[in-house]
Amino acid sequence: MPTTDLLVARGKQLAAGAGALTAAVALGATLLAAAPAHATTPGPTKPFGVVTAKSGLSQRQYPSTDSSVRGHLRHRTQVGLVCKVRTQSVGGNTVWYLTREERATWVSARYVTSSGAVRYCKDVQRTRMQPNHVAKQHPVG
Repeated sequence: MPTTDLLVARGKQLAAGAGALTAAVALGATLLAAAPAHATTPGPTKPFGVVTAKSGLSQRQYPSTDSSVRGHLRHRTQVGLVCKVRTQSVGGNTVWYLTREERATWVSARYVTSSGAVRYCKDVQRTRMQPNHVAKQHPVG
């Protein structure tokens, strides 16, 4: 085989190898870029709410305005939410949230914007709710 033919054949092999190498690098970069996105995808997040009332929001012992005040949340405060119940209407909204704070309290959903789906308390495991903070139903009227 003449030298030129050997060089052309070797050049074709190198070009084919370089194409395969380029494809492998591109595939590796794609997989590498996709891996961190998958690895850092968070699991289900716990719902929270943000207080929308300019004057803040009272935290109640039970889901009712007749219940004693246990604390106060300032405007734009984030609060963790465990679950919700439908009970006394506040400004046309009958939903109340049980907070995730150490001293679990209730807040009216009328003045809280939630981060997402908050389950009803009947659908939440009893172990997640403190027994002394079970929703107390008050008749309206």
